[in-house]
Amino acid sequence: MKYHLKSLLYLFILCSPMAASAQDPLEKSLQMPSEKKNVKATFKATKLINIQTNETIYKNEMDFRVDHRFGDIAGNGGGIKNFFGLDQSTDIRIGFDYGISDRLSIGLARAKGAGIVTQLYEGNIKYRLLEQTAEEKTPVSVTLFGSTTIAAVKASTDPTAVNAYSEFQDRLVYVVQGVIARKFSTDFSVLVMPSYIHRNFTVFGDQNDLFAVSVGGRIKITKRMAFVADYTIPFRDKDKKAYLESTSGNQFYNTLGAGLEFETGGHIFHLNFTNATAIQESQFITDTNTSWLKGQYRWGFSIARRFSFDKKKAK
Repeated sequence: MKYHLKSLLYLFILCSPMAASAQDPLEKSLQMPSEKKNVKATFKATKLINIQTNETIYKNEMDFRVDHRFGDIAGNGGGIKNFFGLDQSTDIRIGFDYGISDRLSIGLARAKGAGIVTQLYEGNIKYRLLEQTAEEKTPVSVTLFGSTTIAAVKASTDPTAVNAYSEFQDRLVYVVQGVIARKFSTDFSVLVMPSYIHRNFTVFGDQNDLFAVSVGGRIKITKRMAFVADYTIPFRDKDKKAYLESTSGNQFYNTLGAGLEFETGGHIFHLNFTNATAIQESQFITDTNTSWLKGQYRWGFSIARRFSFDKKKAK
């Protein structure tokens, strides 16, 4: 009996390491998968120069933003007589965005507006549909943006005018965009953004519906400074474009913006140059009539300040 007990004891001692080693793979297979990590701060602000980014406002936070555009730096409308555009203001926008959740934000804005259609009021919504993950299971971020703009300018009695509104709905412009962004490294991010614009009222010969594609990027230069740029191509009907240019004497151009982004603690400050006179998507995509090659580019700046109303974060 003692012999059998000793034999069993030796067998148990010999098999214990084998059992332990065999248990490791089983334990690994039963472990819960690691939590995916979303890539943060693809861009530092909700906008680049002209276009939206994939960034939204976090829950219970509010983003206050001011955008300003000056007059032409060079060309016939620029030069020293207008102090290189600083004596003029082509557009000003003041906006508030609030985070309903970490993925969903809403906003209200008031813009001066460029050209004849002025006194613009905007309501917008932005939803973060997909977020890029560090382990590359989701290689890009996708954010949806939509806005409605109302022009409060007095209606013209000239039936050929761009603001010859006869009904309230004539004043409305709708914008829908999808921002597809990717952060390649801590220093480099890019985005592609298709856009759809619907205008309830246009001048004779123009189109109510317009599609466009924008590209943009951010390259970090120092810890607090980055180079940002964006470019927008509207796909306007060739025949209608030729007709409008021949009757109005104005040409339509793609918009190009470039500048520097500065992080100053709680503020994001942009100093930029662009040929777009308007700030609102409802205007600069459809009606940019100024060209870099003609010296019709301008100084601009934007400043954004974020406030938190989350009591837990405040503590």
